[in-house]
Amino acid sequence: MRSSRNNEFFSKWNFKLLFIVFVLILGACSGFEKILKSKDYEFKYKKALEYYENKDHYRYITLLEQLSPIYKGTMRSDTIEFYLAQGYYHQGDYLLAGHYYDKFRKTFPRSAFTEESDFMYAYCFYKSSPRPELDQDNTQAAIAAFAEFVTRYPNTKKFAEVNKLVLELREKLVEKSYLSSKLYYKIGDYKAAIVAIRNSVKEYPNSKHREELLFLILKSSYLLADNSIVEKQRERFQSTVDEYYTFIGEFPNSQYVSEAKKMYEYSMDVLKKLN
Repeated sequence: MRSSRNNEFFSKWNFKLLFIVFVLILGACSGFEKILKSKDYEFKYKKALEYYENKDHYRYITLLEQLSPIYKGTMRSDTIEFYLAQGYYHQGDYLLAGHYYDKFRKTFPRSAFTEESDFMYAYCFYKSSPRPELDQDNTQAAIAAFAEFVTRYPNTKKFAEVNKLVLELREKLVEKSYLSSKLYYKIGDYKAAIVAIRNSVKEYPNSKHREELLFLILKSSYLLADNSIVEKQRERFQSTVDEYYTFIGEFPNSQYVSEAKKMYEYSMDVLKKLN
């Protein structure tokens, strides 16, 4: 009997608590609706700044969007436009935020927020940069935008941060090039693989994948020769031998030495027979 009364008591208490929360939320919403409908723009501006400080992105963005045309051309215009860009960024809309940062830096070249806006314009591209397997247009755009930023602000306090971000972006391009060049090898198009991997090595000579890529050039050359008609084998096996010397000359202690040596010896045997 007591257990039943206790359950009834807690059930009523939970309902009251939920009702209080609902009333508070409704009141808050109602208060914000009044601010939205108000014609007191000074009050709206003050509340927008309060919401900004409290990281209430939805509310201050909503208010600033209303205030933007009202204060256009005034001393407050740059603050409103910069905070709008910040709001879209914090909501994760990097495309829209980047557009607003770009618009801001062109409209307010002498604002106190201009340097930060220039940086954030590039940073939005950085945030939009996808994993290496995908198209890297945004990665390229981020690198270009950061380069522009450093040129414009050579004494910026963000110099070390920019360098770190650019190195990360460039490493992503290296990885993209590496994965793309290996694709031809994986599907057995060894002729295309040799060209693609050579281009990758040439474009990124200091890649951490250099050893593997040079080995794959050797192996692709070997497999291309071994699957060729007799008339083309002499030339292609000779290319394999040349690739072996290139590889072993740079990586004499490579983990691939044993396999590379077997391909070299087989190629030499074929060349002797053909000669």
